[in-house]
Amino acid sequence: MALFLLVVLIAIVLGLVGAVVHGLIYLLAIGIVLLVADVAFLAVRSTRRQRALR
Repeated sequence: MALFLLVVLIAIVLGLVGAVVHGLIYLLAIGIVLLVADVAFLAVRSTRRQRALR
C-alpha cells in the first residue's frame, strides 16, 4: 500500500510540474499515464485478493 501511495504522489507531482512549467507538457502526460497505471494495478490486486478470500 505504501508503494501505491508513493506512486500516486509522484504522479501528482509530475502532473503539477508539467501543467505549471511552460514546455514540460510531457511531464503532465507521464503523470497521467502513471496515475492510470497505478489505479489499474490496485484494481487488479484488490480483485485477486477478494477471490482468494472466498
